[in-house]
Amino acid sequence: MSDLDTTPSEIPCAAGPATPAVQVLPPRLVPLGGPRAMTVRRALPSRQRTLIGAWCFVDHYGPDDVAETGGMVVAPHPHTGLQTVSWLFTGEVEHRDSAGNEALVRPGELNLMTAGRGISHSENSTPAATVLHGAQLWVALPDAARDTDPGFDHYAPDAVQGPGYEARVFLGSLLGSVSPVATHTPLLGAELVLAAEAEVVVPVPPDHELGVLLDTGSLTVDGTPLQPADLGYLAPGRDALRLRAGSDGARLLLLGGPPFGEEIVMFWNFIGRDHDEIVGYRDAWQAQVAGGRDAPGRFGVVAGDQERIPAPELPNVRLRRRS
Repeated sequence: MSDLDTTPSEIPCAAGPATPAVQVLPPRLVPLGGPRAMTVRRALPSRQRTLIGAWCFVDHYGPDDVAETGGMVVAPHPHTGLQTVSWLFTGEVEHRDSAGNEALVRPGELNLMTAGRGISHSENSTPAATVLHGAQLWVALPDAARDTDPGFDHYAPDAVQGPGYEARVFLGSLLGSVSPVATHTPLLGAELVLAAEAEVVVPVPPDHELGVLLDTGSLTVDGTPLQPADLGYLAPGRDALRLRAGSDGARLLLLGGPPFGEEIVMFWNFIGRDHDEIVGYRDAWQAQVAGGRDAPGRFGVVAGDQERIPAPELPNVRLRRRS
């Protein structure tokens, strides 16, 4: 998904200080452009925190009635230095990218696109999608891998069941399930569905920062309550996570990874390391926009008839790296 915020701000990102408690990160509402804008709830990056492991972007949306919202219509747009992770609870979205990959995003199935040195893609809900409900996530690539070739992975994890829960592990390993999808830093990504009043103790890697995104229901994380769309952050240093659902059960995404340890600058759909890199990425994309939808360039060409989304203006200050 593109970040279509019409006034994007500079977001210098670095791993935050450890905190022993569960830090609750409420989302902010962000319309993704147009008079019938699809609105998402953005929990990361936030003023309180910019990274959880290598996870650097968490958008949560729906359930949205496509007849009212118009669904997801995101024309070709670029990315650098990151991976996009698409996860649906309800609906269907068609993905096309400039590396020639075409795929459908369906509930319970991972679509992971590696931007590397540069890629462009489009995302459009299909006629079969009457309701859209899901999450769009980004992962920052470490310096050693950020100029890698673009790529794409699809994986449909089997459900793992235990007392009071069902889990689908799409990245990393959890509860005896291991994802075969390779990542450039250690990552954890899983959907968990808890039964009403269930209490589940989940073993987790002690070196991982963790994020718990509550989708539906009611939940406490190590005793701290979350509201739907809240993202709970937990610092490294624990080997288990205690989840307790309320009377309506709960569905959540569990994200994690070791602290990233590198500074990055996010602007629009680009991740770079300094101002000049971001300017170069933007100029390269704008040159392709000016050349028309079939103009070649760093970000390639997406098959289809949609016009490319132009990049927003940069702020009138240099984008800064911060520790």
